[in-house]
Amino acid sequence: MQNLVSEHILTMSSREIADLTDKLHKNVKRDIEKMLIDLNVDALSFEHIYSDSMNRQQTEYLLDRDHTICLLTGYSAVHRMRVIQRWQELEQQAITTEHAIPQTYPEALRLAAEFAEETQRLTLVTQEQQAEIKDLKNLFKDGMTPTQFCKMLNGVNTQQVNHWLADRNWLYNETKSGTRWRSTSYARDRYLTEHQSKISVHGGEDFIKYQPVLLQKGAERIYTLYRKGSLPMKVNWDGNYTHQKEISLAS
Repeated sequence: MQNLVSEHILTMSSREIADLTDKLHKNVKRDIEKMLIDLNVDALSFEHIYSDSMNRQQTEYLLDRDHTICLLTGYSAVHRMRVIQRWQELEQQAITTEHAIPQTYPEALRLAAEFAEETQRLTLVTQEQQAEIKDLKNLFKDGMTPTQFCKMLNGVNTQQVNHWLADRNWLYNETKSGTRWRSTSYARDRYLTEHQSKISVHGGEDFIKYQPVLLQKGAERIYTLYRKGSLPMKVNWDGNYTHQKEISLAS
């Protein structure tokens, strides 16, 4: 975290974001660059050079609070909460440093008002994150397939979910003669796992059927993309991000 004293702007480095979100720094940089392109913002204004442990010059990005929060919309609720809590710590430290002891009564009133506004803002952000986590816990159950999970999400075209996941390198079809979905090595044990069952064929050889099922992190990722409007949706979707109260888990 760096405080640009000349402009009194707090920034968070892409390296710290990577550490807080358990991601590779190169992947966080890639996410930042994509975000800045989408926002039509010059990445050079956020670029910073630092020396690594081998004294080589490397590039990182220093983001202000708004751009940091914007970046986090694609990350998991747990990771977002970590960064938000870190922002709260640093902003309170900055307030303490800049306004250590008010010298006049008006200064004390202004400081109290600023602190109250910041506390209220952070409380609202925390409440939103907690509500999202609660929604996800109500939706996700161990053993759900991606299709079953998406049936809980209003408006999702569940017939396209597996193909959409294949495009995202989560699934692949292991046969050319039909459709038998398997988890890719990229997604296995990260977003998905596989349940195995032995199928007996009368007059033929038994075989093992593999059923990709969601892990908690996979459900979090799908839910985040759903809230961003990135899942395949039905043509007649009403635009509401709600979930059905009753559901049959038959695929």
